[in-house]
Amino acid sequence: MPKQTTFKQEPVTLLGEEQKAGNNAPDFTVLANDLSEKTLADYEGKVKLISVVPSLDTGVCSEQTRRFNEEAASLDNVSVLTISMDLPFAQKRWCGANGIENVETLSDHRSADFGEKYGVLIEELRLLARSIFVVDENNKITYVEYVSEVSDHPDYDAVLEHLKSK
Repeated sequence: MPKQTTFKQEPVTLLGEEQKAGNNAPDFTVLANDLSEKTLADYEGKVKLISVVPSLDTGVCSEQTRRFNEEAASLDNVSVLTISMDLPFAQKRWCGANGIENVETLSDHRSADFGEKYGVLIEELRLLARSIFVVDENNKITYVEYVSEVSDHPDYDAVLEHLKSK
């Protein structure tokens, strides 16, 4: 993770362990839109593109999720997951209002389990820092991007190139 992560140009503290390509992906528990628990095992045998956003109801997060929703149609054997601290009900409403059908939104609001295990929980805000993780079929992390300024976009081209090279 960057030595200094900022939110609106102000330094913030990220809790949890920094993840790097080559690490085994830590298991996590998050909530689906129907309040069922989801873990890494639910996506066994697939590549996982994990797009982490602070809140779907903000401009950059909305654009990021829409972009990956569009790209998901051309990705074979890839589960595209967007994880945020939004409540599952809000995620479901947002997806319905925005025609999101190729991305699964998951909520870390209950325990921040994902945020702590992937080093993206912003201590001061209890939001997740914008980041991207690609986890292969064997649950090895193959790509990581911690966006140094939380309100900036990730490098879409780099992650998509990485996925298409697999």
